[in-house]
Amino acid sequence: MKDISKETITAMDKVPRLNLINSCTGYKSTNLIATQSIDGQSNVAIFSSVTHLGSDPALIGFIMRPTTVPRDTYKNIKETGYFSINHVTVDMIEDAHHSSANYDLGISEFDKTNLEAEYKEGIAIPFVKGSPVQLYCKYVNEYHIKENDTIHIIASIERLFFEEELQHEDGWLQLDKGKVVTVNGLDGYCLPKLVDRFQYARKDQPTKSFF
Repeated sequence: MKDISKETITAMDKVPRLNLINSCTGYKSTNLIATQSIDGQSNVAIFSSVTHLGSDPALIGFIMRPTTVPRDTYKNIKETGYFSINHVTVDMIEDAHHSSANYDLGISEFDKTNLEAEYKEGIAIPFVKGSPVQLYCKYVNEYHIKENDTIHIIASIERLFFEEELQHEDGWLQLDKGKVVTVNGLDGYCLPKLVDRFQYARKDQPTKSFF
């Protein structure tokens, strides 16, 4: 097994270091975060840092890169207080990846890709059409991470939309039925397949499968 020290990692060129460190922590969620400015300008960008923070209340978090350069997503969330999170499917990956391109402030990635904005009644923020799981989120708080100047955005789930065939009787969503992808590193998109699902683990009792 290869052994690489912290000093070696620090001395690596930027791109190999990015690829190594972004992939070594394992598979990550792949989501498109859609926002809209107070002037009505839409924006969509891919994020691999969305995480579950709790179910009661229903909270999520994601990491915003340093705002030393303009960030439409951050600006729009701070202006309106709302955004949507949209799961990426295998059919979306090329356009979803392109949304990470460094377009000028105010240019909508919806206009530069085949991704389509979808609006729902009573909600001003766009969603991504065709996404099988969509979360309507409200900004709650943020925490500055001083070690690398990023921002941890905390939000509540206000509304949840999903394709009904994904849901089991106990509420669980089986994402592989919706062809939801994950990402390995920065640019390696993978299509997971359910292997098994286990019941709540109890000490000194055998692990039991739902299937």
